[in-house]
Amino acid sequence: MTVLRDIVLLISRILLGVILAAHGIQKWTDFGVGAVADQFAGLGVPAPDISAPVVATAEILGGVAVILGVLTRLVGVLVVLLLAGAVWFAHRHAGIFVTDGGWELPVAIAAGFLLLAATGAGRVSVDALVTRRRDRPRPGSRRGGGGRGGGR
Repeated sequence: MTVLRDIVLLISRILLGVILAAHGIQKWTDFGVGAVADQFAGLGVPAPDISAPVVATAEILGGVAVILGVLTRLVGVLVVLLLAGAVWFAHRHAGIFVTDGGWELPVAIAAGFLLLAATGAGRVSVDALVTRRRDRPRPGSRRGGGGRGGGR
């Protein structure tokens, strides 16, 4: 992995994470999750009283996770699925343009998360830190030799 790639992944994670978390915070604070549930009900979203707080919380937690680079591939896939639901229920009949309530913004954000799901978080992430620690040889073990007692 190149340094440039790591920098681009970090910047992309931060920007996408902030956008996603901001939408979740907006649902809780600006609109109110009850109003979001009412809107979800009008759009035909299943179980709106449950799905509204779940979506708002998932956006916040998913945004923070991707900023930190925690479970980035999994979060990427889950956010793509979440945004597919947003497109299906809220935006598909309005055309492409966001000014008309269209699907361009959720699809653009989903595309970014799809790329993160495919590439991972890069070296500047909690994911990379965990992988490095897991792959580090333990004291007393032989690299690739199966550790203590191996091969006896």
